[in-house]
Amino acid sequence: MSEVVGILLAAGSSRRFGSDKRLHPLADGRPMALVSALNMAAVCARTIVVIRPGDTALAGLLAAEGLETVICAEAEQGMGHSLSSGVAASVDAAGWLIGLADMPYIQPASYHIVLHALHDGARIARPLFAGQMGHPVGFGADCLPELRALTGDHGGKAIIEAHRGCLVACPVDDSGVLRDVDRPSQIGLAATPPNSFSS
Repeated sequence: MSEVVGILLAAGSSRRFGSDKRLHPLADGRPMALVSALNMAAVCARTIVVIRPGDTALAGLLAAEGLETVICAEAEQGMGHSLSSGVAASVDAAGWLIGLADMPYIQPASYHIVLHALHDGARIARPLFAGQMGHPVGFGADCLPELRALTGDHGGKAIIEAHRGCLVACPVDDSGVLRDVDRPSQIGLAATPPNSFSS
């Protein structure tokens, strides 16, 4: 039976951060992208981390944890190319859970809740916290052609907009679904509230 595959987008250039934020240590000393990948992998039977050419250090960290990587040759052209590359490596999946490497504060339980929405038949699913939609974003298998066709900086936003009536909001008690890290000063500023959802 096909499984929902986790795809972590980790091919960004960190322009606003000032250095490679994917390798920047969090409060516990672990690199940001690795923490994000492990949080996703705790829930998904298969997790693919999309990286860019030359990401030797990051690839080594991920491989040491047994995580699968896909190199997106067109990563510099935008997130759409990265997402499409990850999906192309898992075309037989029952769906995809799309996460971002700069969102390490998402709790595994939040991934779990969105994953279950896909298992329950949602075409598109997102976590909802404090009235705002966050990440990860879940896409069902019938979104495959649109995901494969993504290019540039658009990511999955256009697909979500085109199928807004199919979007399932998944309430979570996890501010991490809204917390991306763009600057070093944002690391460890506020603790993520304990997640009340169990896996």
